[in-house]
Amino acid sequence: MLSMKKKTIEDYVELIYVLSKKGKMRVKTSEVASSLSLSPASVTEVFQKLASEGFIDYVPYGGVLLTEKGRRVALETKRRHDTLKQLLVLLGVDEIVAEEDACRIEHVVHAETMSHLRKFVEFVQMKEGMPRWLENYNRFFETGEFEDCSQTH
Repeated sequence: MLSMKKKTIEDYVELIYVLSKKGKMRVKTSEVASSLSLSPASVTEVFQKLASEGFIDYVPYGGVLLTEKGRRVALETKRRHDTLKQLLVLLGVDEIVAEEDACRIEHVVHAETMSHLRKFVEFVQMKEGMPRWLENYNRFFETGEFEDCSQTH
C-alpha cells in the first residue's frame, strides 16, 4: 500500500481530533464524510490507509480513534492551524478567509518559520488590547496613510 500524502494525513487526523472533542469516543465515518463533503466509501478507504500507517484505530462500522502517533500529528497540525489563523486575523484578514488560508498554509510552512510566527502571535497577544503599532498598521492598510509611531506619545 502506498504511503499517504502528509497533507491528507494531517487533514484527516486534525478533523478526527476536532470531532472527537465534541464528546464522542469514536468518530464515525459518516461524520468525517459529511465534514469533508465526501462519500463514506472514500473516507473508509482513507481510514484503512491511516490505520495501516498507525495513525488511527479503525473498526469498520464502529468509527475511529486516534492512536498516540495520530494524536501527536493532530495536535501539532491544530497548533499550526490556530497560530496561522490568529496571525491572519491580527493582520485584519476576515475570519472565514483566515480559516481557509490557515488550512492551506499549515501543511507547507517550515518548522523554523512556524516557530517565529507562533512567538510573534504570543508576543502580540501578551498585552491586553491592540498594540499601538498594530493599530497604525490597520490604519495604514485601510487608508494608505502612515503614522510615524516615534513622533506620537
